[in-house]
Amino acid sequence: MKNQFDFEPGFEPERYELDAAPAYRFTLGRRTFFKSVGAGIVVALMVERALAQQESGRRRGGGGRTPQDIGAWLHIGEDGAVTGYTGKVEVGQNIRTSLAQAIAEELRVPVESVRMVMADTKLTPFDAGTFGSRTTPDMARRLRQVAAAARELLIDRAAEEWKVDRTTLSAENGSIVGKDGKKMGYGDLTKGQKLTQAVAENPPMRSPDKWDTAGKPARKANAHAFVSGQHKYTSDMKLPGMLYGKILRPPSFGATLVSVDTKAAEAMPGVVVVRDGEFAGVAALTEFAAANALKAFKAEWKSTEQQVSGKDVFDHFKKSARGGEGGRGSTKIGSMEEGLGAADVKLQQKYTVAYIAHAPLEPRAALAQWEGENLTVWTGTQRPFGVRGDLASAFRISEDKVRVIVPDTGSGYGGKHRVEAATEAARLAKAAGKPVKIVWTREEEMTWAYFRPGGLIEVSSGARKDGALTAWEFHNYNSGGSAIRPLYDIPNQVVQLHDTNTPLKQGSYRALASTANNFARETHMDELAHELKIEPLEFRLKNLKDARLRAVLQAAAKKFDWGGKPAKGHGVGIAGGSEKGGYVATAVELMIEGDRVKLLRAVTAFECGAIVNPDHLKSQVEGAVVMGIGGALREAIQFENGKILNPRFSRYQVPRFSDVPQLETVLLDRKDLPSAGAGESPIIAIAPAIGNAIFSACGIRLRSLPLAPDGVKV
Repeated sequence: MKNQFDFEPGFEPERYELDAAPAYRFTLGRRTFFKSVGAGIVVALMVERALAQQESGRRRGGGGRTPQDIGAWLHIGEDGAVTGYTGKVEVGQNIRTSLAQAIAEELRVPVESVRMVMADTKLTPFDAGTFGSRTTPDMARRLRQVAAAARELLIDRAAEEWKVDRTTLSAENGSIVGKDGKKMGYGDLTKGQKLTQAVAENPPMRSPDKWDTAGKPARKANAHAFVSGQHKYTSDMKLPGMLYGKILRPPSFGATLVSVDTKAAEAMPGVVVVRDGEFAGVAALTEFAAANALKAFKAEWKSTEQQVSGKDVFDHFKKSARGGEGGRGSTKIGSMEEGLGAADVKLQQKYTVAYIAHAPLEPRAALAQWEGENLTVWTGTQRPFGVRGDLASAFRISEDKVRVIVPDTGSGYGGKHRVEAATEAARLAKAAGKPVKIVWTREEEMTWAYFRPGGLIEVSSGARKDGALTAWEFHNYNSGGSAIRPLYDIPNQVVQLHDTNTPLKQGSYRALASTANNFARETHMDELAHELKIEPLEFRLKNLKDARLRAVLQAAAKKFDWGGKPAKGHGVGIAGGSEKGGYVATAVELMIEGDRVKLLRAVTAFECGAIVNPDHLKSQVEGAVVMGIGGALREAIQFENGKILNPRFSRYQVPRFSDVPQLETVLLDRKDLPSAGAGESPIIAIAPAIGNAIFSACGIRLRSLPLAPDGVKV
């Protein structure tokens, strides 16, 4: 399967290839089979062309070879216990529950009886990473296939045991049951045996309209451990004899270390000092002692020449732009000259999007332990196998000597593809001869992690006075190509993505660049509607043939009671869009109090195919909307000459409870469509809806994210 995702500039993606998990490989005719052996039943998928696909998809860095020593996808123990294995990570999106539902559905067992082992490079199949909203459409489907294959294998086994026609048997509640009521539990069927079998790639699976377990609410797996504080995040973990680490950081981006005097720190009891080229750090018995030892360093730095600052960054994007027509993300349909010639109304505008931080509740953290030449690292990352590769490369050891374990993590939002803390902790642990834990401070997280890219977007358009769009030209500088192409029916289009030089480290963010592209597009559509004196929703629907986007716009409008006149001082706005196979529309009501924007109500309609867990999905939608409010209203990284000016929550404002309006969610369950992921798409409509509502309230059109970091000057 080829990579079908858009990645942000500065992030080098792993190839997204088939996650086969062989321990042994054999060939029969033109088919390649993969098998893994263990107690109970272990199911491995039979995959045509798997070897060719994996070998052609070897990625650059981080274990770029077919894995040979990882477990199977599914294990049914002698006691009937069911364990699913996946390289995906749990970072708060609740996929531990939904993946267990996928297995339970096809295996016909209670969801509570399914245990998931996740993101452990020693135990789980290779996985490129948890990103791109691919867990539900890819991993859930794969686990359903494996569970269905296991079910059919168990039926075959029972039929052989009882000497009956397999069509007279069925799987129910963890047992194989005959028409005469005879029953045998899965554990009894596997007891004392070591069975492996290659199974068909497409075993019979239930259609969504017949789901019993999937498609319904399910209690969050391990919920009690989280609410009771029993769950151990990486930052909570301790090992015997463990030390705490701190790393020397430059005073600004691009600064190089000329010299460092560490004698005072080395004289402190219990302190280990490590210096390796530009890397310098300490490990000590307590975090406080490590911080004091680091303060004792006397470092001399050489700073780089004057760097681009925030106030100049959008001009810098335009001046440093590369590529254009025919480049990455480009589209050309029809003739812009003809389209503009046919237009009664023409409009040109610029929109800007600030760099913003991921601001995870849990900053980067890692605990590293060496046992001889073998390294184990516990860390919060979205790419455990990628981090394994990074560690192997850094220490010049083979990947089979590195184990990366990801405890359920305190959020990622696309910001934890790279986790430098893992290598830092491992370096200190190797020097100290003891386990070392590093937890980045909030200032480190918001300075040295990568950011959502800033961007400049220029839009030119034309429309006839009856509201039909005739021309659309869209240029994105720096922020990326996700959702860059319009879903509106426009006969003449030019869409181009321009790479630029970025002054800040940037990478993936929740929904990637679709937040920026959708903001510019849906704001511009509102502006066009105003110029044409056409109601904004009517204007969108007039130019929209995509049935799924029409459906969410209409559903949000109906729930919102769109079309009524807002109260004095209030404003309403609507926006829609699509990304990662999900379709979203959000309608907002707000008011302006003095210069403050007060959100009153946000109605979001969302459709992502067949719904696996409606409660889970509702939480995803509402979480995305709340997060989007931050980027819409206030979040922005301020920087000047290589320094971040607001690297803490006292100066970088994520949404507060007081910012959250009444949230209403409408879920459209399309059982006729495959399930898509929902971790990203719901975020993309809230910012333009807020901007459009601000214009409705006070007549001021805001074209830069964040819209109102210091309020709206009416």
